[in-house]
Amino acid sequence: MKRYCTLLLLLASMTSFAQQPDTVFLKKLLQSHPEQFSGILNHPTQNEVQILYTQIDRDKNNVPHFKSYSYRLNAKHYFYPASTVKLPTAIFALEKLNELRVNGLTKQSVMITDSAFAGQTQVKTDTSSVDGLPSIENYIKKILLVSDNDAFNRLYEFVGREEINQKLKKYHLNDTRIIGRLAVGDAGESTRHTNSIDFFNNSKLVYHKPALYDSIDYPMQLENLIQGKAYMDSSNRLVNKPFNFSQKNVYSIADQQQVLKRLLFPEAFPKEQHYNITPADYQFIYHYMSMFPTENIKPTYNRPEYFPAYCKFLFYGGDSTAIIQPNIRIFNKVGDSYGYDIDNAYIVDFKNKVEFMLTAVVQSNEDGIYNDNKYEYATVCLPFLKNLGQLIYQLELQRPKNHLPDLTKFKFNYKQVK
Repeated sequence: MKRYCTLLLLLASMTSFAQQPDTVFLKKLLQSHPEQFSGILNHPTQNEVQILYTQIDRDKNNVPHFKSYSYRLNAKHYFYPASTVKLPTAIFALEKLNELRVNGLTKQSVMITDSAFAGQTQVKTDTSSVDGLPSIENYIKKILLVSDNDAFNRLYEFVGREEINQKLKKYHLNDTRIIGRLAVGDAGESTRHTNSIDFFNNSKLVYHKPALYDSIDYPMQLENLIQGKAYMDSSNRLVNKPFNFSQKNVYSIADQQQVLKRLLFPEAFPKEQHYNITPADYQFIYHYMSMFPTENIKPTYNRPEYFPAYCKFLFYGGDSTAIIQPNIRIFNKVGDSYGYDIDNAYIVDFKNKVEFMLTAVVQSNEDGIYNDNKYEYATVCLPFLKNLGQLIYQLELQRPKNHLPDLTKFKFNYKQVK
């Protein structure tokens, strides 16, 4: 009963702030649950937490209207975005396919990647796909289902570093830059070079993408770029100097949610700000973004390495033993690296007509050493994200709405997918 009354009081507080930007509500919400959040609140850096929560209210025509609440949101305070950069890159890959307007070039075309610079690798096969061959389609599936690093790197090489960053500016994502591959030690000159790629249909070459070089720098004036007290280098030797993030990818929480909002609700944006992708592309992304990896046939993801809640940090905490609620689907993209866990999610409960957006980052690296694989993901970061998602969900269950949403657009049949 006490918890229910607290929820009602908080909902009343939300209503009173409905006409102005709010930076108070989430702070009070976390403070009202010390049993779950006191460790974060009492930590000297509050574990680098940033949160953006967006309510969605539909009008009588089912048009969405948004109201956001933030906690410690600061686009100039750096956090490592890890795999969250994969979502805009996947979208831009589909855009590029449509903008090239090459007859016969589709996301199913066979994609053969060559190498032309130090550190680059060739790709001629993909055993995870139905036909054993690589394609834009299968790479995007792997990104959305399990956040595959190699799949992202191949799309980064296809779109090209310069075009990726031009697209970010086009969509006013001014607190974001994507300037390197993931999990392959990409740094310096190698980040500027992207491979040549050939696309085939039935063994016929339909498009050749040449190797490219991006001479542009993307400087950003940010705080918190120098972190910790030491790091392990590529030879696994301890270097007693702080770790420098100044040449890493950047992707702010607000930009992350903006990318997802534009993807899910294009009708809420001016036409010139819509992604240049087809209705089928939208449905393709929605489908695989909300799918549990164990539901898919090809690529195949089996236990124990993969499980339904894999990559579902908000709400489930990425818990391998989590009981999945059948009426809830999560359209999201996560990231985890250097002690940071991030989730950018749209959470839907079809039975109770609940929908909301929630984007959050949290870090734990108590020994201050980077690349030592000693981060408190399981004990600090993932429990925080799970508790946060569950708490906002409980609020949404209680929040009154003038018009219940029609969520048909986001309902999919996930059986027998190949």
